[in-house]
Amino acid sequence: MTASPHEYTRIFDRSGALDAPSWRDLLGETRAMLRACRLRPGVGTGPLPAGDGHPVIVLPPFLCSDRMTRGFRAWLAGLGYAVAGWGGGINFGPTDRTVGAVERLLRDSTEAAGCRASLVGYSLGGVLARALASAHPDRVRRVITVCSPFRLPTASPLERVYRALSPLHSGQRLLIAHLDAPPPMPTTAIYTTRDGVVAWRSCVDAPSLDRENIAIDCPHTTMLAHPQALRVIAERLARP
Repeated sequence: MTASPHEYTRIFDRSGALDAPSWRDLLGETRAMLRACRLRPGVGTGPLPAGDGHPVIVLPPFLCSDRMTRGFRAWLAGLGYAVAGWGGGINFGPTDRTVGAVERLLRDSTEAAGCRASLVGYSLGGVLARALASAHPDRVRRVITVCSPFRLPTASPLERVYRALSPLHSGQRLLIAHLDAPPPMPTTAIYTTRDGVVAWRSCVDAPSLDRENIAIDCPHTTMLAHPQALRVIAERLARP
């Protein structure tokens, strides 16, 4: 079953209440990504806490696959975590196939390790990570989102692209249903006020004891190569 037009009005703000990034902002993100494509994750972070071996699943952004997060996942593995990509191919949005694939991965990885997993989601991958954690709280210990617009509605110059793929979004109702409340485990939301892909205000949570928002001065598209963002991720994953 495809997503209804009503669901897209819930996802994307049409009132003008959110400051939406422009296509010019998105172009600036593309230039930043091209400049940073040779950066290696971990450079300039300094000493970081070692991992304890628990599973960490990394979910990629919209229109990207595990190839995009390969360097980041190798860096996490080097810290000592059992790291996996999502294995769902290109992230075209919440399809039944990809939602089912990541649910199976979460189940298999936690059963093999005998402990809960942490989820790290980049942009749209973080939206799915939060929904997945809410649906399976017994299998998730921590959620880290990176420039992820989980606080709906959001605004983005990519809205038309996302809506064009709506026939594929058969898993969207499940995703939206689990975003009404934050997941019941510690969450960290990394965001940037320079975001040129999504409205940055939709990437922050209502702060509380187990929910934190951390602003980093960096473009959306290069956040996983930024030393400060990597340090935050490493320190949060190392917490018991």
